[in-house]
Amino acid sequence: MGQPTTKQVGDAAEDAALLYLQQAGLRLVVRNYRTPGRGGGEIDLIMRAPDATLVFVEVRHRKTASHGGAAASVSTTKQRRIIFGARHYLMRLDRLPPCRFDVLVVEQGRIEWFQAAFDAY
Repeated sequence: MGQPTTKQVGDAAEDAALLYLQQAGLRLVVRNYRTPGRGGGEIDLIMRAPDATLVFVEVRHRKTASHGGAAASVSTTKQRRIIFGARHYLMRLDRLPPCRFDVLVVEQGRIEWFQAAFDAY
């Protein structure tokens, strides 16, 4: 069997992140939420925290911490796409819950969780 594809590696990182968040008490709402159309966003995980906060999660995987690691790879452009996706998702709801944007970094077998990693602007 050959090397795993980038998608397989990414899916495994998402699986690990999901399990980690569920063990921390968060509940999965949607996985891989995509907005329609070109230039839209994708949100890896939308979770509900125990305090009812809706958490939009970006999962990043890196083999090593070189080049700033996975956390540094969530660029302003990527943040804008995630925020766009979150706004699209929230438009479907009757009431707006408290929300935040988290980043989970899966790096060398470790998981780091950055809560409220960035804000909608």
